Amino acid sequence: MKRFWAAILVACSLLASQSSLAIRPDEVLADPVLEERAREIGKQLRCLVCQNQSIDDSDADLARDLRILVRERLQQGDTDDEVLAYMKARYGDFVLLKPPMGPVTYLLWFGPALLGVAGIVAVVFFFRRNRERPDEPTLTDAERRRIAEVIGDRPEAGGT
Repeated sequence: MKRFWAAILVACSLLASQSSLAIRPDEVLADPVLEERAREIGKQLRCLVCQNQSIDDSDADLARDLRILVRERLQQGDTDDEVLAYMKARYGDFVLLKPPMGPVTYLLWFGPALLGVAGIVAVVFFFRRNRERPDEPTLTDAERRRIAEVIGDRPEAGGT
């Protein structure tokens, strides 16, 4: 049991330190304040290759290039907002992990909710439609007699 918990602890520590593994030592700025700003900006920018990770979490070459570009802009004296504006102007809203709300991104923001509502409506209509149908089809007397004739409904057949 101790080995199990030790394995869980190792796995959690590896997952927690994963983002720090992507940033290479040669990228780290000497000024800790600038480096902290670069990391905060990097958490807001999407890796254009991975698309599901920030540039700080990604090992892709393009993410590395973007991390270096962020650090260069900070060393040139840009503010955080200026760096983000530069990246947005260069790569569009897609580079931001949290794109701004606007007419172009309405589907991105509201699409999942609309799909969820559409799914709920479809399920409700499905169950209403099935509830209105009788469970067993009702047969007319003529249909019952015809079935009895076809299968040869004999009382003595069931008693043996």
